[in-house]
Parts: sequence; C-alpha cells; structure tokens
Amino acid sequence: MSAIQVYTETGELEGVLLHPPGPEVENMTPKNAERALYSDILNLSVARREYNQLECLLQHLTPTFRIMDLLKDILRSSEIREKIVKKACYQEGQPKLIDRLLDLNEKVLAKQLVQGVPLERNTLTAYLSNEHYSLRPLHNFFFARDASVALGDRVLISRMANRVRDREALIMQAIFNYHPRFRVQTVHPDEGLASRDILSFEGGDLLVAAENITLVGLGTRTTSRGIDFLVKMLSERKEKQHLLIQELPSTPESFIHLDMTFTLLDHDSCMVYEPLILKSNKYQTIQIDIDNGKVVSIRNVENLVKALKELGMDLKPSFCGGEKDTVTQEREQWHSGANFFALGPGKLIGYNRNVHTLENLHQSGYEIIGSKDVLNGKVELSTINKYVLTIDGAELSRGGGGVRCMTMPYKRKR
Repeated sequence: MSAIQVYTETGELEGVLLHPPGPEVENMTPKNAERALYSDILNLSVARREYNQLECLLQHLTPTFRIMDLLKDILRSSEIREKIVKKACYQEGQPKLIDRLLDLNEKVLAKQLVQGVPLERNTLTAYLSNEHYSLRPLHNFFFARDASVALGDRVLISRMANRVRDREALIMQAIFNYHPRFRVQTVHPDEGLASRDILSFEGGDLLVAAENITLVGLGTRTTSRGIDFLVKMLSERKEKQHLLIQELPSTPESFIHLDMTFTLLDHDSCMVYEPLILKSNKYQTIQIDIDNGKVVSIRNVENLVKALKELGMDLKPSFCGGEKDTVTQEREQWHSGANFFALGPGKLIGYNRNVHTLENLHQSGYEIIGSKDVLNGKVELSTINKYVLTIDGAELSRGGGGVRCMTMPYKRKR
C-alpha cells in the first residue's frame, strides 16, 4: 500500500506532518514583515505554547512527524545533501554558499535551510548590505499545508506564488522523494513553463472532497494556469473527475486560500464563510468535468454547496461567525474561523477564539472540547460522535492561518 493515501478531507487521519514555529519566526522585523508575507510580527514564545497544544493533540491521536526531523534524516546522504544545497543556492542566487553549506553536518544544515543562513560581512558589499541573511529564513514554514498536498496516492509539490517560499517546496519535495518512509513520485510543473505570476498554486487552495471531486481556490496564490496544471494531472487518471473552482477576493489578505472560506467537516457537512460561498456576489464558481482524460465541460455553477449536491455530496453548511451578524462573520473569518482540520468524520480541531463559529457548530450537534481536557484524560473521545477540539489561537492566527493551514496530512482511511 502506498505511503500516501488521501482521497477525502475527512477520512480518519493516519499520518500528518508538522513544523512547529521556530527561530525563523523571530528572524523577522517590521521592515521585512511584508516581504515575508506577514502584516505583523509574531511573539514566538506565545505562538509556540499555542502550537504545542496542536502538536500534543495530534501526537495523542495519530502518527505525527516533524518536517525538521525528516529533513535531517535525508541530509545524512551526501548525494541528497548536495542536490538540495545546490538547488537552493542556485534558486536564490547564492552559488558561493554551496561549499560552506556542504561542510555542515545534517543537524546544522537543516537548521540553516529553515532558519536562514546568516550573511557573512567579509566584503565591502556584504558589509554595506541591509540584508541579514544570504538565504532568508522560512518565516511561513509552520503553515505546512501550502508547499505540498497529497492527492490520492501522489504528492503535488506547490509552485509557490512568492519566491520567499520556494525553499519550502524544495524541502517538501526532497522529503517525499527520498525519505524511506515515503519514497513517492512527486508531481511538480516544469519551472520553465511560465512565470509564477502566471502559473502558481498552493496547498491551502486544494481540498479533496471525494475520490473524484477536487475543490480549488482561484486567487492571489493559485492562478488559472496553476489550475490548468491540476486539470492535466487529474486527467491522467483516465476516469471521471470533477473540479470545482471558487474565485476568491484579492483583498483583504484573509482570503489568501480557499480553506479560509470553506472546509469539509464530515461526509454530510461543511463550514462556509457565507458572504462568499452562499450569498450572491461577483466571485465566480466554475465546474470542470473530465472524462477519459479529456475536459468535456467547463461552466459556471451557482455555488460550491449546490454543485457538490449535484455531484452526490449533500452537505449541510455551518457558518463561520454564525448566521446573524456580518461584522462577526468578517471578524471570525479574519481569524481563520472557517479553517478547520478533520481528524476524521465530524472530528475537528480549530481555534477557541472564534466563539460564534463554535456556537454555530454546537447547535449542529458538535461538542466543544478544550485541548487540555483531552490531554489531561478528562474526556474520552471514543464515546463522542461529533466534536471540535479547540486550541488557543490568539497569536498563531495573527500569522494568517488556522489549524488546517498548519497540518500536512499524508494518509487517511478511505
């Protein structure tokens, strides 16, 4: 059986990759925050405490692996180390770093590839530079969802919309290609095909609704050419496939990916940001049907929920921010209120700060449970049919993502 198996968003989780926020988050200042794709800088100690709740929950419930540990494992091979270092340095215009990095042991090298390679000020140009790093820190890497995504038994490596994240995709591709736990053939577009403003896609925009239904966001991070590449990949299955595309607003930045407005909760339910997903607006929803390796239909549909019903998935929506107040909906969407991660059908993790969203889920039969009660043994989850496990998210949410953004599942029960 393949190490990779994701045919649904809500199948029982059997393996997930994580990257806890580290010093790379602190290696950011107000001057470079925007370049690092942040609107603010995070307090690492608080973010770590919050993230620890998520990691401990997942370790308690499913096989969990840290990306940094997997990276160290593969860097023990001198051949793999050379491939990664050379590609990273050439991608980022720093070939002079290659020998210096190859001299490092796997632990130090892994840290520098993620946390950044400090700039040596041994020339006048370097001395006068405003940069602090030759290879910049990967400030966004704790959002492990974006750089790769499991689709069926394959891993699609993202073509990141911003060059500051290219090394994330490079690391994830190396892990899936070379680590003995996986060794799967990854899929990645030829970088010569087009510039990234024409062809890009990121994992937060892709949702696996069913074996033959994929959802994707069309916005600032995933372009139409990126979706065309996904269509080509799905066409290789030589069976009927349906792709539902939701156009996303370019502002505010909380609409960065589809999973900030829509996530699947169970076989028969979903979480929606109602103003975009269900109400009439200018953003298109498009359906592409593929049969026998060819696109047979492209057409506009009313919305994701109705289109999924037509395809046999009759989903009851729950509402980010509740149903009563648009201001509350906007506030909780901003803080990743629609961004839930499924441990299994009807078994979710999300932020505890989005109280109106959680109340709406409670009204739909979900029990709301704090992470500490699970970890302290006060709650026996096997006796509860539907639940939301909550973690603190006051600091993590300021990074611009939720629990789904921070998890990269690679195996689920079908």
